[in-house]
Formats: sequence, structure tokens, C-alpha cells
Amino acid sequence: MDNNGVGSWMHRRRNKSGPKTALVSGDQVMSYRELADRTDHLANALKDRGVAKGDRVAYLGENHPSFVETFFACGLVGAIFVPLNTRLAAPELQFQLQDSGARLLVSAAALDTVATAAVADTAVTHRLVVASDDDPEGAAVKVRSGVERYGEAIDAADGTPLDTVVTLDDAAMILYTSGTTGKPKGALLTHGNITWNCINTVVDMDLCRNDVALMISPLFHVASLDMGLLPMLLKGATVILEAKFDAGRVLELVERHHVTTLNGVPTTFQMLCDHPEWSTADLSSLDKLTCGGSAVPQRVLDAYEARGIGFTACYGMTETAPGATMLPVAASKDKAGSAGLPHFFTDVRIVDPFGGILGAGEVGEIQISGPNVIKEYWNRPEDTAESYSDSSWFRSGDMGSLDEEGFLFVSDRLKDMIISGGENIYPAEVEAAIAELPAVGSVAVIGVTDEKWGEVPRAIVTLREGAALTEEQLRSHLDGRLARYKIPKSVVFVEEMPRTASGKIRKTDLRKHYAR
Repeated sequence: MDNNGVGSWMHRRRNKSGPKTALVSGDQVMSYRELADRTDHLANALKDRGVAKGDRVAYLGENHPSFVETFFACGLVGAIFVPLNTRLAAPELQFQLQDSGARLLVSAAALDTVATAAVADTAVTHRLVVASDDDPEGAAVKVRSGVERYGEAIDAADGTPLDTVVTLDDAAMILYTSGTTGKPKGALLTHGNITWNCINTVVDMDLCRNDVALMISPLFHVASLDMGLLPMLLKGATVILEAKFDAGRVLELVERHHVTTLNGVPTTFQMLCDHPEWSTADLSSLDKLTCGGSAVPQRVLDAYEARGIGFTACYGMTETAPGATMLPVAASKDKAGSAGLPHFFTDVRIVDPFGGILGAGEVGEIQISGPNVIKEYWNRPEDTAESYSDSSWFRSGDMGSLDEEGFLFVSDRLKDMIISGGENIYPAEVEAAIAELPAVGSVAVIGVTDEKWGEVPRAIVTLREGAALTEEQLRSHLDGRLARYKIPKSVVFVEEMPRTASGKIRKTDLRKHYAR
């Protein structure tokens, strides 16, 4: 094939794994042959609507086979895939459509109202609307100028496989960062970035064709897509797609499908072990749990260890596609709190503010290099220039250190660091200590202005259902565990935390409401 990018994967899998189940979505079961055939039809449908190599195609919808088909169809055409966050408002979506210059939008029928508003004043000329599961024929989809039914477009298109010339250096996907400060930036991932990240994941997680992955996080999030779905399909394994997270249903699906692999964030894993059916659910098939975003509370680790299940901690970001480091289960006790070793084809170093390489145990900025690291942001040359050191090392903006054996320990986001009376306070350290309290559901520590010290820490806390905790009890718990200047001077108890689609706490929102 002339196509050496991700678009060729389903062609190759059709030959190697044709009848094997690739996707399960509700009652729908799709083999690799069926997935490859539908992808061929969709690629021709895109081409018939004027999509060419280098054009952008956006997708707005929950986890669904159409997401996977659109991703691989873009790869066949040589188009650039732009997954959109379903939690964004119309103006936010409109910005990403305008910024990417997307020509065609595939969207779920349930999101038609926001999609219609979002495409206004953009370059989008065609929309393909995916019918809902309870309306598979798409009868409720309103066909109008520039809007067609996704299923009809596939059925009417030619199924002849395309073989566009695509190299690993060609652009494959634009993923927009969460945009916690200013407008979000589009990280431009090449076919090589995605491929090497998947190889890293397959190698370091020991994935095999008999694995079954349950996708409980949205695929528009880079970790779910590039660490969950794509490595599994590259390996010829089976993926179960869930549109929404429900702890009880997840436990039932793990038992029914003998799921081996789950990836998520601490919140989702906490909700699973807090569910009433946790102790009776058959979880014997689970052997690969990966968690990123933040540290897993010790009580959650203990709950899984009691069931004979270990965690693989991960660290990375959109710009590293996203894997940078991974902590193997075997090292989870000896290296507790570590984000692990660099992935097989990835390098990590720690640098001081002047660019000097720091030694073991010294805290500085984490920088990452490797074939999985992006080379640029979409149409943002200044941001690109500011984000790299020595041309090939990506500046993460995170603080951390490497121990003598090369294990990474992440201190905190550089921008989240609190400077109190000249002392540096890393919120992650304080949050980890507070999370030890059984009553704590989630916690975030932010800096607030103080006349005497400049800044002091404040803890924002949610409690587990039925639990009680006072500010005095929380501070007493920290006394002796942390230096006095690190102990929050105030505590705010809230009903829930503002979160990104990936489950991370949005500290920008917390600062907006609680930093005074």
C-alpha cells in the first residue's frame, strides 16, 4: 500500500483478523472485516463531498462506532480528523471549527441543536448526522441543505478501497487542549505520533489479541483514544464502547464480556469501588488497569489490591500523544507515588530554569522527547516556538524529578505552584495527604492571596456520601505529616468539583470562585 498511515490499519486487520470482533456497542457487534468495509464506504463518501488530503473533518458525538469509522476514513483520504468535546457550548465548538477550518462535520443526532449553532460562520459545508441507537434508521434526523443521514451516505457510497499516499510525517489529527488558560490550542498529531504512541502502549502494557478493552472515558479525550482504543485495534483485540459512564453497568459489562483492560481517571475508579455491587462483581478477568490525570488515593488502591487488581499509573499530555511514562504494576509499591519510567521509545529529562540538566532527586521542569511528541500546534508558530527546548524537547510545564533508577515523580503543574513566604508549595503533595482521609471524595488545593505571606494554600473538598469532616479535623490530620506552611489555612467544602471531559478538576474555575 502507498498509505503508511493509520488509515491503512483496518485494511491490514481485515486480512489478518477479518471475522474477529473489533467493536461492541450496545447490541451491535462489528467484526474487523465489517469495520474495514464500512470505513472504505465512508472514505469514498467523504471524497465524494469534496474532502481531500489535508482537509479537516470534525466529529461531535459520544463513544460510538461512527467515531471509529470516521477516524479511519479520514486516514484513508489523508484528511485530518478533529474530535470535538461534547461538553462544550456552541461558541466553544464554533471556535474549534473555525480555527481548524473543518469542511465537514459528522455529528450525533442528539447533539443536532448545538451542532447547528456551532457550524454558523465556519467553513463547514457538509454535515453527516448519525442516528441514535433507538432510531437506527435515522427517521428523526431532519435532512436539509448540507445535512444528510450518516447511514445513507455510507450505504450509497462506493466500497472500493482508497490508497492515498500518506506518510508517517503527514498530519493525522488535531486535538484541542483543555484551554484552562486563554483559547485552546490545537495539537497537531502526525500519523507517526499516533503510531509510535500505540507501539509504546502495546510494548509497555503487554497487550495481546485476546484482550478486551472497555472504553468508559470519551474517545475525544486523547488518553481514551490513543492509549485505549487505537492500541487495541492495532493489536487486533476487541473494544467495547460505552457512551456514558455508569459504575453499576461497568461492573456488569466486565463480568459479561470478560473485560481485561480499563483505563480512566481516579474519579471513575473510585466510583467503581464505592458501588454497592463492587464486592460481589466477578472481576477475575481484569489484569490491566491504567490511570492518568492525578494520583490514585491510597484507599482506592487498597480496595483494588484487596480484589487482586493492580494499577498501572501513566503520565503524559495531548502533546505527547499522550504517553510519556508508565509505572508497571510490579513497581507500584516500591515506587509508590511515581509516574513510572519513560515509554520504550520516549525520553524524559529534568531541566532547571536556565536549561541545565538536573540530577537525581532535583526538582525542575519535565521535558519529553520522542517520535510520539508533536512538532507543532495548528497555526500557532509562536506557541510552538515557546513550547520546545533544544528544538526536540517538549516543555511540559510540569515540575518533577527523576530518582536514581530513572523513575519520574511529578510534583505539580508549574503554573499551579504556590509560593508562600518564599517557600514553594506543590498542591499535589498536599492533595495526596488530604486524600488519605476516608471521608474525602475529592480535593484540590489552590493558592489565595495573603497580605503577610503573599499566597497561602486553600483546600477545596468534596465528601463521600454520608461522611462528615470538619476543617479542624482535616488540619489536624495534616499536622505532623506536612510542614506547617503547606497546611491549608482555610478549607471550603463543596457538593461537586468542576471537571474537564477527562475527569480532571478544573482549577481555573476553582480559582475564579474561591481564590479570594
